[in-house]
Amino acid sequence: MDKNVKPLLVVISGCSGVGKDAILVRMKELGLSYFFAVTATSRQQRPGEIDGIDYQFIEKDHFEEMIANGDFLEWANVYGNIYGVPKTTVEKAMNEGKDAIVKVDIQGAATIKRVAPDAVTIFISPPSMEELERRLVQRKTESGTDLELRLQTAQKEMESQPKFDHVVVSYNNGIDKAISDIEDIIAAEKRR
Repeated sequence: MDKNVKPLLVVISGCSGVGKDAILVRMKELGLSYFFAVTATSRQQRPGEIDGIDYQFIEKDHFEEMIANGDFLEWANVYGNIYGVPKTTVEKAMNEGKDAIVKVDIQGAATIKRVAPDAVTIFISPPSMEELERRLVQRKTESGTDLELRLQTAQKEMESQPKFDHVVVSYNNGIDKAISDIEDIIAAEKRR
């Protein structure tokens, strides 16, 4: 790595169900040399999720204490649960010269851009709202009113795309294409 090139803080965001997690899991499987920040959350662990890998699951009281101590790069209350990116792990990775990738919701991306204007924000977009609805239904983590709320929120979140530095469309069976697009963006940003 060129010692004169500063590491990047890359913010991945997008609507719920768009494929952010699938993209990041695949990037890790490919052994890409980025630091992948693990978001902390106060929500309940879902079946199949691994603490410290998928999320850092933290009791709500402890989470609120960490917020008060300024331990998060950003945090937000989303759908009644608190999510946040621990500051120390991201700072440590970047101080070691690694590009850091964080996955946050739309609010979190805006917060990070305010506190770290050099952060590169990438909005992951579904090919269509119909496809996003199909993915959310197939995921089976919400139903009825919760699903409707996610879809209404997604519609509003799609309107925030112009506020992001870049947009990557996550097509069906197109995870590798999305990853290639993200890597191209990172390479172009490093050349600036």
